[in-house]
Amino acid sequence: MKNRHPVQTAALLTGAVFALVGVLGFVPGITTQFGELAFAGHQSEAHLLGLFQISVLHNIVHLLFGVAGVLAARTVDAARWFLIGGGAIYLALTVYGLVIGHDSPANFVPLNPADNVLHLVLGLGMLAVGLVLGKAANARATSHH
Repeated sequence: MKNRHPVQTAALLTGAVFALVGVLGFVPGITTQFGELAFAGHQSEAHLLGLFQISVLHNIVHLLFGVAGVLAARTVDAARWFLIGGGAIYLALTVYGLVIGHDSPANFVPLNPADNVLHLVLGLGMLAVGLVLGKAANARATSHH
């Protein structure tokens, strides 16, 4: 950890949080209406922390993002691109969540208004951290050559 660049630490922590959220989505009590957890679709009435509508697919996506973040933390470039790419994906997911109807069959993840706000914050945060810390990583690499 002591030789890890801050962008790697950010990717590692982000990945760990995504993985934790993915696991918690399968824990009754932390996920309310757990018996209503569907594989996918807006019919899933389960909510993480009673707020964020989730499904098995939603939880799997969180777990995959978690694994990707932890693996990306191994190198500065991969960590930077995980944060930037993940941020862009979450911003696109925000737009998707705002455009589709809550009861639409296209809402297959599923997404609700709380998810949209969280995805916007995650997208902006990941993108900003990836760009700022990634720029610092590039400056450091350039100064060593």
